[in-house]
Amino acid sequence: MKKLSLLLFLLITVFFAAAQKKKIDTLRVALSKAKTDTMQFTNLLALSTLYFLPNPDSCIIFGQQGYLIAKKHNWLQDEAYCLNDIANSYGNLGDFAKSIRFYLQALKIAEQSNDMYQVSYLNENIGSDYIQQHDYKKALPYLRLGLKLINTYALSNKLAPDQIMNRAVMYMNSGEYFLYTHQADSAAYYLTISYNDCKKFNIVQVIGGTQRDLGEVEAEKGHKARALQFFGQAVMSDKSADDAEDMSVALLSTANLYHKFKQQDSAEYYAQKALDTAAAGKFQQDVLNAGKALYTFYDEDHNLPQAYKYFKITTAAKDSLYSQDKIKQLLSIDFDEKERRQELETAQREAQKEAENRLRTYILSGGLGVLLLLALIFWRNSNHRKRANTLLQSRNAEIEKQKKSVETTLAELKTTQAHLVQSAKMASLGELTAGIAHEIQNPLNFVNNFSEVSAELFDEMDAELDKGDVAEAKLISADIKQNLEKIHHHGKRADFIVKGMLEHSRASTGERQSTNINSLADEFLKLSYHGLRAKDKSFNAELVTNFDTSIPRLNIVQQDIGRVLVNLYNNAFYAVNQKAKMAGTDYKPEVEVSTVAKGDTIEISVKDNGIGIPEAIKEKIMQPFFTTKPTGEGTGLGLSLTYDMVVKGHGGGYTG
Repeated sequence: MKKLSLLLFLLITVFFAAAQKKKIDTLRVALSKAKTDTMQFTNLLALSTLYFLPNPDSCIIFGQQGYLIAKKHNWLQDEAYCLNDIANSYGNLGDFAKSIRFYLQALKIAEQSNDMYQVSYLNENIGSDYIQQHDYKKALPYLRLGLKLINTYALSNKLAPDQIMNRAVMYMNSGEYFLYTHQADSAAYYLTISYNDCKKFNIVQVIGGTQRDLGEVEAEKGHKARALQFFGQAVMSDKSADDAEDMSVALLSTANLYHKFKQQDSAEYYAQKALDTAAAGKFQQDVLNAGKALYTFYDEDHNLPQAYKYFKITTAAKDSLYSQDKIKQLLSIDFDEKERRQELETAQREAQKEAENRLRTYILSGGLGVLLLLALIFWRNSNHRKRANTLLQSRNAEIEKQKKSVETTLAELKTTQAHLVQSAKMASLGELTAGIAHEIQNPLNFVNNFSEVSAELFDEMDAELDKGDVAEAKLISADIKQNLEKIHHHGKRADFIVKGMLEHSRASTGERQSTNINSLADEFLKLSYHGLRAKDKSFNAELVTNFDTSIPRLNIVQQDIGRVLVNLYNNAFYAVNQKAKMAGTDYKPEVEVSTVAKGDTIEISVKDNGIGIPEAIKEKIMQPFFTTKPTGEGTGLGLSLTYDMVVKGHGGGYTG
């Protein structure tokens, strides 16, 4: 039974032992020299993946360190990657309770991010854990959903090599479920699909496990020669892929087959090879399994000295596994303490940020006082000018004659301006459409898949009720209820996206509605980003959000604030996209959105690391029809409309 990870197969099976050690040493040096959290995280995740099979304890340590960095920066997808590696390692150590706990934590994050591929392989890994615990009824719904989701994902996405490999593992794991529940024909169906994909795409890391399972199917059917042929192929494939753990399992399968056919010498020979291979790789669970087999074989031969020898080996392996339990407990305690400290540091940083914001408020208040004084001076000067202008009225008779002509011209200008404003609004609406299509597809896929799985579970529940097994029917009913909750969750998400689209597209009525400003800002950020991605597939940027969760719901005109956000986001993405075209490969585009409550006001900040605005023109950017974009790419009305909707519509302000 194999576990899935985005980076696992790319890193572990490519190198032989010496090359792998060199890679680990290189990564450790790079980690010690890493100056940024991003560089540290990249090296930690790579080390965690490399240590997954040979040293699960080290994998857990590096995975925990990477998770804390990802959580610090709210890198949700990376949090799920690290939690998956940690869960894989606990599963390899035999601590399935912790393994399931971390898988479910990662699954919750992946579902919140609407990452269908990540959700698919996490469901598969949970099913794999239940199979290793021989709890096949709990395993089946997870295995089914994982396979269904990755096949749905493949309909609209071209699978990368590691994703093709993971799908082959999913088919292999489903085959093993049917193998262990003695449904040989169904097992052969899924295993054959996995085997054919392994040969077609040259997936050397998986083919050995698939060949071993096909051998078990043939053994189940009583086909000794065919089974031995598959077991032999599995050993050769595992040796080529440097997968000693899987090779030990294949050798033990060969030994058990010979034992089944009363060929004791051959059974003992291959069991010994399985034990030697497992011991060399320090795979204690496989040492325990092979030792048990040899103890049984020699006990049947009444060879008490040899039986006692392997009894001691088996006992030592058990003791080693128990000592690993102590290590796992210490690792878990250390991880919980580090996470608690990080949360404390985050709270301290937020308190410091709040103090800095209060200081800025005081400074701004003083500046406003100066501005009011200047405004009073200007007002007095204006009154003097008005009195002087009164003396000139007698000389403006000719201007009065032209007044009607001027008014007509102004009316025409206002009409033209209204058309341009509507054009600008429709342009932003068009850019959002592509993003909405992308965002709404994922929740719809989840609704469809959970609906199909629930329908299948209803059939299973009916079957259990027909058998009179009410307890099992209730368990299935609980799974159905959980699926319905997920359908409701993703349906509400799709409804929110559609309502947001309608609110943005219709003309503003000026009606204020109670609104979660954080949700509004986050939703339009994603829609704007995917809208640009739909026009330019090469464009990419990191989206950073820092939302103040203490902000209450606000009464605002949702259409107006939505348009404000779209204009700001589009300008930010334009700036980083322009810089990406000129900068080198080291440049990483980034757009950051933050909200913060300041007394009775709310500040929404949009930042980017793009080309910036020259100081000489900053005072002009709010003027109607002023734009820095090339002719034909901008109307110059975006920020002007934004300013009007914020200042005039909601009594707000602007800081550059």
